[in-house]
Amino acid sequence: IDKDALDVQVKERKIQEAAEKAEHERFAHDMKKNDKLMCLLEERQKNEIKEMNRALTELQKNYQRPETRREFDLNDPQALKKDRPARVSDDDPRCTISGMQKFMGEDLNYDQRMKFQKEQLREWSLQQQKDWKNALADQKLADDLYDKFRIELDRKIMEEQRKEEESRRAVCTAIKNFNRIQAAELDHKNELEKAQKIKDDMDEITCLLRGDFLSENPDQAIGPWGKHNVLVNRWKGMNQEQLMAIREFQKEQAQEKQRVREQERRRDAEWDRQRLQAARAQLLWERHQQRQNQVQRRDLDVVNAELSQEQKAKNIYLKEQEYSNIPTDEFYAQFNTTTR
Repeated sequence: IDKDALDVQVKERKIQEAAEKAEHERFAHDMKKNDKLMCLLEERQKNEIKEMNRALTELQKNYQRPETRREFDLNDPQALKKDRPARVSDDDPRCTISGMQKFMGEDLNYDQRMKFQKEQLREWSLQQQKDWKNALADQKLADDLYDKFRIELDRKIMEEQRKEEESRRAVCTAIKNFNRIQAAELDHKNELEKAQKIKDDMDEITCLLRGDFLSENPDQAIGPWGKHNVLVNRWKGMNQEQLMAIREFQKEQAQEKQRVREQERRRDAEWDRQRLQAARAQLLWERHQQRQNQVQRRDLDVVNAELSQEQKAKNIYLKEQEYSNIPTDEFYAQFNTTTR
């Protein structure tokens, strides 16, 4: 096992894991930062929606009350309780011209009525100005609060970015220092390996020069289990006795091979003789079959000739009977008697 190579692989793996860990930490930090930004933005949005709802509620409460509407008298639930009789006195202001209760020139309360109306208009105008000032003050206060909140949020975001930059610089510095240390260790290790390799090469050259391999010592080929077990990588060749023994063994093999060939030749000759005998017997059997077939053919020809003669005689007899008009039954009886 190459332990140095494994150590190098382990260190490279550690460097890779450290880089991956730093990358994961940076990614996790980015995710945390983005989460914080999302939370701050969501909080800002919620506050804005809350302020808008509050302002809408204040507007409806101050400027859109039901009793200030023009048609409120038509939908007033207390209208029947507030209603009065059609006529209270002769100077009832609700008595119109169509009621024939008040005529032209009889408006005795004109000055007081006009003064009251002017005072009422002045009070309404003052109240509207006051409400408008209050609304402007509330809007300005809301704008100031929103600006302060936005400034504070921007400050927090800048602070987070500054912390992120500092942490990133710290990570980069740590990685650079780690890489520098690893490079120094690798250079030192390479120098040690180079020196050790030079020393090992010198020792190997010295061992080869003084060893039995280059000196061709025949005893070095003897294996640990005896003389018959030879080490192939150290064997320098066979001696004369071994060569003679191999030649004798080859002669014995040649004689044995010659004997085996003689036995095979004899076995082949016996097989050839048996095949010839079998072929001769087959030929005799075929000739006997041919003679039997010829005898059967001659017998069949004789039978066919007899049948042919019989058929011809039958035809001649039939022609004779046609001219003599003999009945059919009598004809066959006479024919059978004649053929017999």
